Amino acid sequence: MRLPIYQIDAFTDRPFSGNPAAVVPLEAWLPDLTLQAIAAENNLSETAFFVPEPGGYHLRWFTPKVEVDLCGHATLASAFVILTELHPTLVQVRFQSRSGELVVARQGDRFVLDFPSRPPQRLEAFEGLAAAMGLKPTEVWQSRDVMAVLDSEAQVRALKPDQALLAQLPLWSLIVTARGEQVDFVSRFFGPAQGIDEDPVTGSSHCTLIPYWAQVLGKSQLHALQVSARGGELWCVLAGERVKIAGRAVKVMQGEFWV
Repeated sequence: MRLPIYQIDAFTDRPFSGNPAAVVPLEAWLPDLTLQAIAAENNLSETAFFVPEPGGYHLRWFTPKVEVDLCGHATLASAFVILTELHPTLVQVRFQSRSGELVVARQGDRFVLDFPSRPPQRLEAFEGLAAAMGLKPTEVWQSRDVMAVLDSEAQVRALKPDQALLAQLPLWSLIVTARGEQVDFVSRFFGPAQGIDEDPVTGSSHCTLIPYWAQVLGKSQLHALQVSARGGELWCVLAGERVKIAGRAVKVMQGEFWV
């Protein structure tokens, strides 16, 4: 069996930046073990698979180790493939997913994700977190992910967590964030227990970052950078119980996957 496959750099407008995702359009679902094996073979933070259904597509995401409930950059990458490669006359696509319906609309050269908001709850302490991070965070919050707030963008950029210690903590993944110097806020994302030591640009983490920073900064429209080595740029809006996350994308590879 030969499957079409695309590699898209998401949340960037140039190759070798942003977050690479593999996108595999399917006519019908393959066994889960096959999907997981393809994701492991790709060895990217996420591989997205989608199948057509009435009104849109059913979308799923896999890291090299596990299926996940929400992934922003691979959703953007999937929408990019559909709206620029498969059906370029469309301006919007609807996905059904583990996180409900997700809509992506094309606006100029950006793709706007409509995602659920995941406001975090304040934690007084999280045992072992400071040791794994190598410093004590100013604040600790949690939704799906644990979120550590630091004092400065420089601290976020310089952070070198102990990935082995981090993987042993009872958390799904770690967001590290601070006010930005040139943007509203910056962040990084670590998920070694999910097979992702550091994710270059993470849409799903902004479901938590956006409501937090909207409250702190007192505004609903935010400009963000994820300051990983590859880096990524996001335009964000808090819209009630939803968040809008906009970014660009570029195709860097297209081919066939032989199964």
